[in-house]
Amino acid sequence: MNIIKTAIPGVLIIEPKVFGDERGFFLESWSAKTFRDAGLDLAFVQDNHSRSSRGVLRGMHYQRPNPQGKLVRVTAGAVYDVAVDMRASSPTFGKWVGVELSAANKRMLWVPEGMAHGFLCLEDGTDFLYKCTSPYDPANEHSLLWSDPEVGIEWPLGDIMPQLSAKDVAGKPLKEAVTFP
Repeated sequence: MNIIKTAIPGVLIIEPKVFGDERGFFLESWSAKTFRDAGLDLAFVQDNHSRSSRGVLRGMHYQRPNPQGKLVRVTAGAVYDVAVDMRASSPTFGKWVGVELSAANKRMLWVPEGMAHGFLCLEDGTDFLYKCTSPYDPANEHSLLWSDPEVGIEWPLGDIMPQLSAKDVAGKPLKEAVTFP
């Protein structure tokens, strides 16, 4: 696999080896040994799968305490996936990185603990899968405001009017958000 570093240390784009022929393709989306050999010694406790329509924006979510690391990918459709550094002591605190993940490009994104995470669905019928290092803990979930001008995420909205949950509409701007040390 090919691992691409991003502007936020620890957030990684992962391109798996894809073997294809006229019948289709095969890829290994997770192997503890392969990831460990690449320096990512991860233990996952939960898998999640969501399906969304074009224009659905989910995020920017994180848990504190009980933070989750997430290995995310798309198996149908496409998203613009974003991670924001919520670690107050980090030199990249409040900075964001975004990448398109799609069924076509087969890329994955590793979002380590201490990040807010979210995505904008770019196509109808998008299936988004993620492996998590900690269980979902709704009592300790927080939402960073997806449109906070201080963070300045450049969502590729084009003609899309984002569809948001009530929780995401009520997200906190960075200056009011719960952060990590």
